[in-house]
Amino acid sequence: MRNRIVAALGVIVLVASACSSGGTATPAPSVAPASEAPAQSAPESAAPSTAPEGLLARALAGEFKGTTVTATGPFVDEDAVKFNASIKAFVETTGITIDYQGSKEFEASISARVDANDAPDIVDFPQPGLLANFAKGGKVIDLSKTWSLDADALKASYNQSWPDMGTMAGPSGDILAGIFDRVNGKSFVWYPKAAFDAAGYTVPTTWDELIALQDLIVSDGDTPWCIGIESGAATGWPVTDWLEEFMLRTTSLENYDKWVSHDLLFSSPEVKNALTKVGDIFLDPELVNGGTAGIVTTSFGDAPKAMFDDPPKCWLHRQGNFITSFFPADAKPGVDYDVFYLPGLDPQYGSPVLVAGDIWAAFSDRPEVMAVMEYFTKGEHLKVWVQSGGAIAPQLDSDLSWYGDDITRFVAKTLLEADSVRFDASDLMPGAVGSGAEWKELTSWISGKEDIDTALKNIDAAWPK
Repeated sequence: MRNRIVAALGVIVLVASACSSGGTATPAPSVAPASEAPAQSAPESAAPSTAPEGLLARALAGEFKGTTVTATGPFVDEDAVKFNASIKAFVETTGITIDYQGSKEFEASISARVDANDAPDIVDFPQPGLLANFAKGGKVIDLSKTWSLDADALKASYNQSWPDMGTMAGPSGDILAGIFDRVNGKSFVWYPKAAFDAAGYTVPTTWDELIALQDLIVSDGDTPWCIGIESGAATGWPVTDWLEEFMLRTTSLENYDKWVSHDLLFSSPEVKNALTKVGDIFLDPELVNGGTAGIVTTSFGDAPKAMFDDPPKCWLHRQGNFITSFFPADAKPGVDYDVFYLPGLDPQYGSPVLVAGDIWAAFSDRPEVMAVMEYFTKGEHLKVWVQSGGAIAPQLDSDLSWYGDDITRFVAKTLLEADSVRFDASDLMPGAVGSGAEWKELTSWISGKEDIDTALKNIDAAWPK
């Protein structure tokens, strides 16, 4: 990654470093008071302070001291504390006040404020779908047109998939509507390490090896998978993640994106093929603890607990990194449980990762606002939050040493090294589909109440006209 040298109240050096071939990044840029930073001279190649790409440099040099940037998002309680801690050094160095006011009713409140032309300067969206609505309506700033976050800068900061996902339809063409910040990964398989090692099992690194492990567990008289999709009114959401995993592993990113926008129907051969592969696991009673009846009646949070029985009732659980909060309180990471990446299936689609996370958008384009947005593209912004737990940084200049445990570090490393990433598709689809018909119909299919073709056609029929 290219080095960037910027002055700050004297001079502060931001060195954005490249990830090594092993995926471990060198120390990320730091923002510190000028008294703590050694003086440096900007190289002749550095952009002049009046250039658009100098906004962050100018902010760090104190040019925007005394200004205020208003912000909102879903961070409340402990998350709000962690967010404010993560920006403290920047605020102290630049003199820019970031006035963050979180909301537990974020979606409703931000919609009302935008409609009333009272949007904050910057907004954190936990789901890109809502941001896409505002982008299409011409409500958000096209970041690529108002500051220096050009293709080269984005390439230096992110895996290309992230700016791809931040690019959305505007009133008259695509715009860079937002930049991704705190994220989490979903493409992971958890297993009971102590029992797994004692059984002589080996972590798979390819799809064929995963199938071989699955078959070996069955031949040993056990059940490979722990799966539960019960979640009250939201029953069915975990299976949508499985479908998304197989879409990323069996067809192109272009088709995945078309599926999200319904330009590729659920009843298309591509989606049916992906769901059929989900069924190869879900519908085989030898492969899932409790069979199909167990899948639909077991809470998603209770499903992995069977791994910790003695002996385990099942051995593998695919879920995002949040799932560890549902593990037994005395289960120790790296001892009682561990994790591996759900392998790619087809070499032409590489090693994709399904993700969720936060994306920041701007509703005003004052220089201090854009300086804050540029700062959010730096891994340094998330360092404090990462160190305190609860955040994974997608920025390439983030440092794996910030993570406090090997498992979270592995998740972060996998995200940084992924060939491609894509956001949870059901979260991007209209609510009537992604959090409605898809949950209901896929649950009915797993229960045997509907065949696969009927379920997929019914989901298509629910798409808003």
